[in-house]
Amino acid sequence: MKTADSRDDVRHMRHALRLARRGLGRTAPNPAVGCVIVRDGLTVGRGWTAPGGRPHAETMALNEAGSGAEDATAFVTLEPCSHHGQTPPCARSLIDAGITRVVIAMTDPDSRVDGRGIAMLRSAGIQVRTDVCEKDAGDLQLGFVLNRTAGRPLVSLKVASSLDGRIATAAGESKWITGPEARASGHMLRATHDAILIGAGTAVADDPELTCRLPGMADRSPVRIVLDRHLRLSLSGRLARTAARVPLIIYADPAVDPERKAALAEAGADIRHVTADSHGRPDAKAVLQDLAADGVTRLLLEGGGGIAASFLGAGLVDRIFWYRAGLAIGGDGRPALAPLQLDRLADAPRFQRMAAIPLGDDLLETWRRQA
Repeated sequence: MKTADSRDDVRHMRHALRLARRGLGRTAPNPAVGCVIVRDGLTVGRGWTAPGGRPHAETMALNEAGSGAEDATAFVTLEPCSHHGQTPPCARSLIDAGITRVVIAMTDPDSRVDGRGIAMLRSAGIQVRTDVCEKDAGDLQLGFVLNRTAGRPLVSLKVASSLDGRIATAAGESKWITGPEARASGHMLRATHDAILIGAGTAVADDPELTCRLPGMADRSPVRIVLDRHLRLSLSGRLARTAARVPLIIYADPAVDPERKAALAEAGADIRHVTADSHGRPDAKAVLQDLAADGVTRLLLEGGGGIAASFLGAGLVDRIFWYRAGLAIGGDGRPALAPLQLDRLADAPRFQRMAAIPLGDDLLETWRRQA
């Protein structure tokens, strides 16, 4: 049976997790962390990782708490750092502020921390409790964890389709399959990811901008990425025209036309080359490794059926956000997934449903990859 203290710890940690979510898509390469400082049952300070990763959540919460941090409890969604980086260790800051108890949701997988922050706190005589809301924290930090342990970001696939899984008519018409509520939700997804990726086919056919266009959130647009082997991207298109304002990375074949490459680079695009897959396209794993090295922790796929099938087939999709509209397009429409060439159901990528949320006349289904 849980004690009153245990219930209070969970309640305050859930508060810290809500704060941490505010940083998703803004803190890379750092994790999005939340911190709440409680004294005598009252919240005296709270914070979350600032855009760009500094200041850390603990620093913000301690600054707000001031002298109220003495003899207080700090609730932190990720183990406080113990190493000197651009700022002093957060574990040391908690000690110096007079915090007497620290409740932590999960340990930090970064090799520079990984238990050292907890050890530092305990050696200073601070009472430490760990693994409070650990599962929720793990879901929140999955991108950071994968970046540190697997050398790749979290990959989320977003699909907007008809009831029968079509993303466009046979003629290519796709605007708009889903309604305004679903489209607004999709823009929020962009805001909570560090980068967004499409293929050359989508870039040429749709001429998208791939920014977050929710009111007041233009500054939360992700890095735009295009897998464009032959540099088909138009210099007059929205992506190229905005490359100097919102970062644009293009993965292309090394043998592309040097003049075209120079022109896109002049527009502000970052042209990169990675290992090709068996079809000659930029290899999905190599792309993810390159992005992880840049500090990307959360990647959103918004391409067509080919991009979706490529990452799914490679076992690289961790989350699916499937927006389903109440209309049928038919078998001649363009499918959400290109062929996966599966002979057995046992080989099919499998996902567990996390939620189903009505959005106007549409439905958002969220799925998590099964281990």
